[in-house]
Amino acid sequence: MKEKLKQYLQNFSGDYADILIEEGFYTTVSFNGKELKSYSTYSKTGGHVRVFHKGGKATGSFVDSKKIPNLLAELETGSELIGSSRKKPIRLKVAPVIKAKYKPRVKIHPKKISLTEKFDLLKYYNDLLLNQKIVSMTEIGYIELHIKKSFFNTEGTEIDQEIVLVNIAAGIYGKSDKTTQSLRIGIGGNEDYNSLLNRDEVFLKQTRILEQLINSDPIKGGVFPVILDPHEAGVFIHEAFGHLSEADIIQNHPTFRKEMYMDRRLGKPILNVIDDSSISGHPGSYKYDDEGVEAKKTYLIKDGILSGRMHSRETAEDFGEELSGNCRAENYTYTPIIRMSNIFIDSGETKFDDMLTSIDDGYYLCHAKGGQTMGDMFSFGAQYGYEIKNGKLGNMVRDINMSGNLFNTLESISMIGDKIQFSEIGGCGKGGQIMRKSGKGAPHIKIDNVTIGGV
Repeated sequence: MKEKLKQYLQNFSGDYADILIEEGFYTTVSFNGKELKSYSTYSKTGGHVRVFHKGGKATGSFVDSKKIPNLLAELETGSELIGSSRKKPIRLKVAPVIKAKYKPRVKIHPKKISLTEKFDLLKYYNDLLLNQKIVSMTEIGYIELHIKKSFFNTEGTEIDQEIVLVNIAAGIYGKSDKTTQSLRIGIGGNEDYNSLLNRDEVFLKQTRILEQLINSDPIKGGVFPVILDPHEAGVFIHEAFGHLSEADIIQNHPTFRKEMYMDRRLGKPILNVIDDSSISGHPGSYKYDDEGVEAKKTYLIKDGILSGRMHSRETAEDFGEELSGNCRAENYTYTPIIRMSNIFIDSGETKFDDMLTSIDDGYYLCHAKGGQTMGDMFSFGAQYGYEIKNGKLGNMVRDINMSGNLFNTLESISMIGDKIQFSEIGGCGKGGQIMRKSGKGAPHIKIDNVTIGGV
């Protein structure tokens, strides 16, 4: 098969083409309360072709490899037609030619675990939750991806790699006379089945928080200094800033392309934001993207200054900037687009207790819950929070929403904690693709002025 693919590309007469072949194995198990909702394992095999020719771009997917020669010819014609109608031709950044094979190293590969064992583990955690008096309902699921990819292009790059991801995600619900509340729980988010084992305390801790939450009062609205826990801070930097750092989002948006110019000061010198696919053990970790570009560490903000962004080969050439290895597709039915890998706020030097003592009247907000962005404006929820009075944590609060302008909020980050924590469960929806291989992290951060919606 691989020799045929290389021959197809050698015979291609256009400017550039690449072929991605994918064999994916998927496992899902889920419960709603005591009811088993899904219990399946399946596979999908196919591929994706991209052609860049005479300033245009055309793409297509296939399941029958015998159709690749005709598909290449059709896409070459389509690409030329598209190029003839563009004011600015599409060009690709020069990328190194790579010949490589990659497999993640894990303690326990999920393919070695039977479906029955996976079912038993999920049922154990579900029963553990349902046996807690405060929990009235659960939603819990096991998800596993095991994808073998082969990438070839007309420049000579040949890459075989394996993508693996396992996680368990749950929602728990509790109610009182005053309210019904829910909390999310996630474990795993990497290649190693071992990360799912012996995690009882993670689930039990959330049930204890749920018990406090249903007896708490709604938050009081206003403008306050806040501390965001690592989960809330990670979601903030992913949603509010990360997407504006994906070059294809702003490529054809004159206003934000003008706003997001290199060397613009966005925050205090303590602020560093990084996207790094090369670190291991997190949801967004991988070796090569779906253009055959090697994963790397990219400083998006360095010492408070905008210093980089995430690119495909197309946008890197358009912006005149370096390749970042961020062009990926959820599976072969989609064309690769720019996606965050592991985006995070780097650690600072401030202890959590010092953040607390700096606030007389504010809030500590924990665990993101929904939200939306529109350009440089954002709105996010928090699953729960605590009052801060005279430098000390007070009562738990609920029904939390924070909102604001991205650029003003970045400038208002005045303290950054000394310990990073990555969320175990990742994921991002963009362009109709639910990318599970996407991670986020942060230390605690203090923001001096945040608008809180409440009573």
